[in-house]
Amino acid sequence: MRGDGAAGHLYRSFDDCETSMPDHKPFAAFLFDMDGTLLNSVIAAERVWAKWAQKHGLDVDRFLPTIHGVRSIDTVRKQNIPGIDVQQEADAISQAEIEDVEGVAAIEGVADFLASLPADRWAVVTSAPLALAQARMKAAGLTLPDVVITAEDVTQGKPAPDGFLLAAKRLGVEPAQCLVFEDAPAGIAAGKAAGAPVVVITAAHLHPYEAQDWTLPNYLGLKVGVENGQLILNS
Repeated sequence: MRGDGAAGHLYRSFDDCETSMPDHKPFAAFLFDMDGTLLNSVIAAERVWAKWAQKHGLDVDRFLPTIHGVRSIDTVRKQNIPGIDVQQEADAISQAEIEDVEGVAAIEGVADFLASLPADRWAVVTSAPLALAQARMKAAGLTLPDVVITAEDVTQGKPAPDGFLLAAKRLGVEPAQCLVFEDAPAGIAAGKAAGAPVVVITAAHLHPYEAQDWTLPNYLGLKVGVENGQLILNS
């Protein structure tokens, strides 16, 4: 489901807030966030989290913007709700999200773009647990790459850089030689903390993205070439 037709709490892309892409700059690998970057899961995620927030007496409208781009366990822990088992609550939320993938859809153009990449030159770095990543990617008609970093793989989730650092390590490249594709503030901060340049995908955004980052509304028309073993973007 595209952000330009959906209710939610992220941002919408506008042409006048987009900046130029790093065309023709060489990169060793591409590191992709999943939710909001490869696929749009805003509506599905917010359905599940809204029920949980209501159950625990939280202000739903204020709470929902905080769930995107971070691990479920970190979101639950930050609420400081007395008498709950944080891990059990996070696990229950993840299971509910696995069971509710209605409306999850690939960002426009992403399938062709991913298919054009060398298999050993890209990874997914997501705050979702592996089972949820598998469920959402399947629902979106996308395939996970060989290197996937999920919530279970790191002790510190985004905005800490751990996931991107681990992905680069497993790909055998330096983080600074990678290009990170992200959508949420926590992930953008994580990519930058890893020392990598970041491009922001705005397809799932419901408000203008105003920071001075490279932005793209989707992957339509985005192409990649390989020169001297490096990935070269052409938009």
